Amino acid sequence: MSDVFISYARSTETQARQIGEALRALGHGVWRDDELPAHRAYADVIEERLGQAKAVVVIWSVEAVKSQWVRSEAERARANDKLVQLTVDGCKLPMPFDQVQCADLSGWSGAADAPGWLKVAASVADLVGASGDASAARAPKPQARKLAVCVLPFANMSGEAEQEYFSDGISEDIITDLSKVSALEVTARNSAFAYKGKSPDLRQVGRELNVSHVLEGSVRKAGSRVRITAQLIDASTGNHLWAERYDRDLDDIFALQDEISEAIVAALKLKLLPEEKKAIERRGTDNAEAYDLYLMARQHRWAGSIGDPRQLEGIIRLCGKAVEIDPAYAPAWALIGSAQASLRFRFGRQDIDSSAAVDKALALDPGLAEAHAGKAENLRLEGRYDEASEEAGIALRLDPESYEANNAAATLCFNQGRIADSVPYFEKTSALMETGVGSPSMLITVYSALGDMDGARRAARMTLARAEAVLAHDASNGVAMGYGVLALAVLGEADRARDWIRRALLIDPDNQVMRYNFACATCTHLKDIDGAFGLLGPHLAQVTRSELEWTYTDPDLDPLRKDPRFQAMIAQAEARLAAEETA
Repeated sequence: MSDVFISYARSTETQARQIGEALRALGHGVWRDDELPAHRAYADVIEERLGQAKAVVVIWSVEAVKSQWVRSEAERARANDKLVQLTVDGCKLPMPFDQVQCADLSGWSGAADAPGWLKVAASVADLVGASGDASAARAPKPQARKLAVCVLPFANMSGEAEQEYFSDGISEDIITDLSKVSALEVTARNSAFAYKGKSPDLRQVGRELNVSHVLEGSVRKAGSRVRITAQLIDASTGNHLWAERYDRDLDDIFALQDEISEAIVAALKLKLLPEEKKAIERRGTDNAEAYDLYLMARQHRWAGSIGDPRQLEGIIRLCGKAVEIDPAYAPAWALIGSAQASLRFRFGRQDIDSSAAVDKALALDPGLAEAHAGKAENLRLEGRYDEASEEAGIALRLDPESYEANNAAATLCFNQGRIADSVPYFEKTSALMETGVGSPSMLITVYSALGDMDGARRAARMTLARAEAVLAHDASNGVAMGYGVLALAVLGEADRARDWIRRALLIDPDNQVMRYNFACATCTHLKDIDGAFGLLGPHLAQVTRSELEWTYTDPDLDPLRKDPRFQAMIAQAEARLAAEETA
């Protein structure tokens, strides 16, 4: 484990490397983001390493002051009393960091007796507890072994790729169940699912995720029967702690999940509290068929359906059948409401009343985070921002790892023009929905608006990779093309971006979400104002009220705002909508 975390902007990478090596020479374990594992979400690793570090060394520079990442890491360190800050170019520090001691390493050549370096070294030694003694820093510190488990995605052994949703759903629900055990830490779904389809060394998994145990298994579903195998591994030795195989009727799936969770708790010699046992056994439905339909719908959601109206409609049909079978299935009602809200806002389906399904979910389960998130989305669409903020806050408190809760908070902040506040929520949704294209594309926009082009390019690489994955399966997906063009433009691939636009408009000329994203990329990153108006005009001619309000705060359209053509288009859209609303 590294005791020292180094935060810096990309332009000072040379200085960060020099400072890191100097701290290592004093015996400290040092981590910076050049050691990011390729398979894990950036935000997850940063958060994990920040939490583990005893000292956070922030290297301030002109670029670092503009970086939301550096400022966020510095604020976390300051709040936890482990901030050590220095400047390498004498820049003015942002508030409130200008009220904290800062060492000056401008022009530092690596001299061990430089006053600025002595101040940094002493502060780090004080926080780490090494008192500047290298041998003490190297000495292993006895630590109580933390019980933490990673549930790897269970392998689909059904022989049919379309059954993947079921094995993934079982894995996700076991993660959720174990998360309810207060004495146990459980790796988040997005980090665990980074290993999907791989055969990793489980001891390496333990080291990478800092867990004591790993659960792996397989699922075979055939007709009305299901077979689940599971084994719990000690991550430090690779030895089996517990293993079992279950052959059951599909109707027994809930009892089977409970048995697996309780067996793991027993194998770890933990005590399951009565309220925790009740929480684990609370499923939302007792009907296996309704549960199966819900898992199918949830898989569509995790596949990034926010960008495709066909998948959203599929979610509504699947969950509609689930609640027809079990009208009291609150999570299915909440997912219906979430999909309906996306259709209403992103695709202009103003005929849809997404509040009814959300209200039904809340009436059935007031403690369901996704239902509160759905209500926040509906309130935002109605312009009731204070009420929406309250509901989003409730959702986040109920489940900080909920995609819907974080997405509701992100879009609300953005819609209100609080661009910087939206960053951590869009980062979270990008990590939680690892195949989704919409959230990382929003990160391109917010980082660009904040002047953090390192962050924008990182988000663009993520967006492009995900868009290309979608297009590999569905070459006509206009929404993925819209997001991909924005990424290409930010990455400097202007010719390729224009080629995507030409092809996409031939394939799907009426896709207004795609057209809007093309306009944003064209004006902000391709610097083609006339081309942007050509793309935006047809969109604004049929824009909905909620979509129009989005344009008021979208920083991607800032280059157009003072142009009389833009003002005329907005005025015409407002007049048309006012007439429709009056009628």
